Amino acid sequence: MSLLLLGCGKMGGALLRGWLDQGIAGGAAMPVTVLEPNAAAMRDFAGQAGIAHVSAAEALPATLRPSVVLLAVKPQTMDAALAGIARFGAAKPLYLSIAAGKTLAYFARHLGDEAAVVRSMPNTPAAVGRGATVAAGNKHVSAAQRDVASKLLQAVGAVHWVEDEGLLDAVTAVSGGGPAYVFLLIEVLAQAGIDAGLPPDLAMKLARATVSGAGELARLSSEPASVLRQNVTSPGGTTLEALKILMAPDGLQPLFTRAIAAATRRSRELAG
Repeated sequence: MSLLLLGCGKMGGALLRGWLDQGIAGGAAMPVTVLEPNAAAMRDFAGQAGIAHVSAAEALPATLRPSVVLLAVKPQTMDAALAGIARFGAAKPLYLSIAAGKTLAYFARHLGDEAAVVRSMPNTPAAVGRGATVAAGNKHVSAAQRDVASKLLQAVGAVHWVEDEGLLDAVTAVSGGGPAYVFLLIEVLAQAGIDAGLPPDLAMKLARATVSGAGELARLSSEPASVLRQNVTSPGGTTLEALKILMAPDGLQPLFTRAIAAATRRSRELAG
């Protein structure tokens, strides 16, 4: 098998690093050709066995017949990227997209109705191997191709499959944008500490350590988040007083519900 990676930005680079670290691709296992105009993006991969780099579609080897084409370019440049690789359609590769908003129907229009396409939505914690990806494939994706897609995506975190592609709009809102909401939580928690009298530097250190530590505890624990919350909450204690505000009818839940609904709506708009 061989793989053609279109784009080696933050997410494409994270995937490539994960494949190399786990021996999934690169070397004899699965040679990778990377199409990336920005030479600086390839600096960390210089000299890696089984990794070839070209800066333009015209420079791709005439003999290349990729088994998998992973589309890691920005959505606004996808049209041009697909035009540059149209000749690989005869090899019937698996097309694996991580581009937000680009639907299976979109790829069918550009690649043909018979193309095997998986649409996926990873998130930025993939950069540290803690990503969460949800994927949906069209009817032309074989069981073997689905397994390959899972293996490639699992290199940077957990992978979940859905049959209903429409769910990816909500996925984009929840996990795709989710890291931004968590980073905002760090910001507002630190600011609340400052407002309560803590020095800014200490408040930020406490906020970052608390959020990252709680996240790791949630990852490692088999208990529901509600139980973990209750474990921190003593009857009549200080945490309960804060939760009375955060869990009030006008607290976090309705705020997040509106936020996720807005992001989901926007994802549908971008998909056209």
